[in-house]
Amino acid sequence: MTFYLLFVIELKTRRTHFAGCTMNPHEIWMKQIARNLSDEDEGFLREMQKIIMDRDTTFSESFQMILNQSDTKPIVLPPRSPNLNAFIERFFRSLKSECLDRMIFFGENSLRNVITEYLTHYHTERNHQGLDHQIIEPGEEVGQSAGEIECRKRLGGLLNYYYRKAA
Repeated sequence: MTFYLLFVIELKTRRTHFAGCTMNPHEIWMKQIARNLSDEDEGFLREMQKIIMDRDTTFSESFQMILNQSDTKPIVLPPRSPNLNAFIERFFRSLKSECLDRMIFFGENSLRNVITEYLTHYHTERNHQGLDHQIIEPGEEVGQSAGEIECRKRLGGLLNYYYRKAA
């Protein structure tokens, strides 16, 4: 079975949002994703002015129209420009190499659970080279210089985070 995953990334902070997954990314599903992303109360794009998209046909006119109505301007990349989408491409590469390529999934729920765990690791435990080796959403344990070293394991030890326990 093939699942299509849709992520949205904020370039400045590298904060990434899992918009959804489906076996068939048809227009009705994409329109619902656009409504979810542009929701006034909880949408990931509610404060964003622009969204950059590749030329995939799943980003239909109706998808773009919903985004336009919420004051988020969709920008479609020019043809044959793979380097203009480098941040999300790098995120996908990390997701695949650090996680997805090393696991076997038993349906959509297990895939969703793994992605949720990975995103928690990505935001709160993983250093980002493009952000001067900072963590996107650091916890209170970040920067501790004294205390016992602890290890937080995710996905059965596939993802590890070492930190100093607060004294």
